[in-house]
Amino acid sequence: MPDLLPYTDDSTANDLLEEDPFALLVGIVLYQQIPVETAFAGPYRLKERLGGNLDPSQIAELDPESLEAVFKEKPAIHRFPGNMAKRVQTVAQFIESEYDGDTRAIWLDVDDATTLMKRLKAMPGFGEYKARIYLAVLAQRFGVQPSGWETYLPDWPNISEIETPEDRSDLKARKKEWKASQRS
Repeated sequence: MPDLLPYTDDSTANDLLEEDPFALLVGIVLYQQIPVETAFAGPYRLKERLGGNLDPSQIAELDPESLEAVFKEKPAIHRFPGNMAKRVQTVAQFIESEYDGDTRAIWLDVDDATTLMKRLKAMPGFGEYKARIYLAVLAQRFGVQPSGWETYLPDWPNISEIETPEDRSDLKARKKEWKASQRS
């Protein structure tokens, strides 16, 4: 059976993204200035380095220097490990304080997409771009489709369109073309 989210070449990492909503959220946070494969392998690497547990409550309470050291272990989880350790911890703290550590609570009681977008954009580091991509993945891959969700789908090539490992390369090419068209 193919992966629901074939974002990496490691089916175990992909399975974690599919099964653990916080892992997917961490991948979304890390998906910045690095390839899809690297960003979405990050949650699995982080889980392994934290002793097999990827819990927002645990990450929220970690000493920031300890978390940064985990991110910097070779190979580093991100090309900017210190900054991304802070971002992941800040999002974990937000999930802990606003949703009692339950990432699913972001969307479980939402009836309309406008409310969901407000919740997504309230997360640290989430602007319109990142929120729309996250909403698209939730809607198109997990059936989180509150009323009006279609109006917030990104109108640019994005990771919600990846259905096969080959689509990752195609996405890179389409994003490059799209960015070039936006400049002209």
